[in-house]
Amino acid sequence: MNNTTLKIDITKINASKIPDTDFTNLVFGKTISDHMFVADYADGEWSNARIEPYAPLSLNPANATLHYGQSVFEGMKAYKNEAGEILVFRADANQKRLNESAKRLCIPEVPEELFMEGLRQLLELDKDWIPNRPGYSLYVRPFIFATDDYLGIRPSEKYKFMIFTCPVGAYYSKPVSVKVECQYTRAAEGGTGAAKAAGNYAASLLPALQAQKEGYDQLLWTDGKSHQHIEESGTMNVMFLINNALITAPTTTGTILKGITRDSVLTLAKEMGVKVEERFLRVTELEDSLRNGTLQEAFGTGTAATIAHISKIHINGRDYVLPEIKEDSFSSKILNTLDAIKYGKIADTHDWIIKIK
Repeated sequence: MNNTTLKIDITKINASKIPDTDFTNLVFGKTISDHMFVADYADGEWSNARIEPYAPLSLNPANATLHYGQSVFEGMKAYKNEAGEILVFRADANQKRLNESAKRLCIPEVPEELFMEGLRQLLELDKDWIPNRPGYSLYVRPFIFATDDYLGIRPSEKYKFMIFTCPVGAYYSKPVSVKVECQYTRAAEGGTGAAKAAGNYAASLLPALQAQKEGYDQLLWTDGKSHQHIEESGTMNVMFLINNALITAPTTTGTILKGITRDSVLTLAKEMGVKVEERFLRVTELEDSLRNGTLQEAFGTGTAATIAHISKIHINGRDYVLPEIKEDSFSSKILNTLDAIKYGKIADTHDWIIKIK
């Protein structure tokens, strides 16, 4: 990231919370760093860009987002290499996807300069919050929400764009068990499934909670029309290695999030010579592959989870236990390669890493 003429006012916290933070016992998303970036949208433009101490917001009870859900967000991670430099993985892709989500919800787009420079200065200021331990990182949460104080169903005229960060360890500490969901629907064609919209996640909470009560970590969502095709999981895209072919749902229907980790995995898989099939996997095909042993691996991909190995799949009242993942398994190799790129241990041949001083 290069220096820019964008002016960002900075107000530093009086005393950092770092001395009181246990970096060896981080619960994902619970510990928030010292500062946050904020910009306001009104009268057709973004202005008042600033960094200030992380603090609660003051909202009017008539705030439009509270009633009509005009809110989109992103998730990315920052790392440190051995030289202590800050490395951000594919932030440009996150910026583009945030704006794609914003357009779907009638939210004004955030200019690239505002996004990138706000991110750069925030990470420079809070660089000591980036953990130095393997497997740990600084999770970055950019988001936009409506700020009109008006009870009327129309796009808001005012918005806030914010970024805050939190040091994190692994999202999943062990392989996950999943249940194929054939009753509830996460997304339908023509809806907002491809947008990273807050409401999408609210609608998924009840069936996910029911699955957790039954002993499963997550759901495998199926299509809203027939419930016959696997789409994605609640926190990640999903991939299946069957007969040495990597199968994952396409993102062309508008029901599936265009995962940045998903795209990275598919790129690396093709370079490794693995056959990639972007197509819908039928539930019956998945069940057959579990029964006859042709399913070699199943895993989720996402910023928070990175690569989440799946150890058990529940379909039609039956649990299927998957083969144990080994160090030379495909998903393990992918995970190790991604981590090596993110921590600056191997060359970044795809220009995925943005380096901050």
